[in-house]
Amino acid sequence: MTSSRTEPNRSSPPTGWRRLVARLPVHLYRIGLGPLLGPRLLLLLHTGRKTGATHTVVLEVVAHDPRSPAWTVASGFGPTAEWYRNLHATPKVTIQYGRRYHAVTADFLPEEEGGRIMVEYASAHPRLAKHLCAYMGFSVDGSPDAFRRAGRSIPFVRLEGGMEQRAG
Repeated sequence: MTSSRTEPNRSSPPTGWRRLVARLPVHLYRIGLGPLLGPRLLLLLHTGRKTGATHTVVLEVVAHDPRSPAWTVASGFGPTAEWYRNLHATPKVTIQYGRRYHAVTADFLPEEEGGRIMVEYASAHPRLAKHLCAYMGFSVDGSPDAFRRAGRSIPFVRLEGGMEQRAG
């Protein structure tokens, strides 16, 4: 089966002082202030596929279903992002959403669902969606079809399970 994903000219993950700035939300979570960032972000605690060490990254919540519960996140730097690769190796992880910790399992979504999710996200956040797509190397004209095409090439992950854990 041939993939319909097109690889955009993605930005590289930040380095140097830009990486420090990008990692500030992680530090806010570490000192207990992460929940102040709001419901659009979560802290992912994942296991390094080579080292076995625990790593953390703050990700934007693209979609949230509190009934399941489930959280959908996207890998803006594509399938080579370290956290994304680590989830493939060890899909059972912990997230902090608000002040609560949840044991979840990563489910890697198919292209078509990624396209649908991106259209919904763009409908809710049109300006931000255009800026994020441009940052990820996608050219979008603001139409649902353009966002659907971009979404098919963005790796989306649903974090499901949600059994609440005590803070540790």
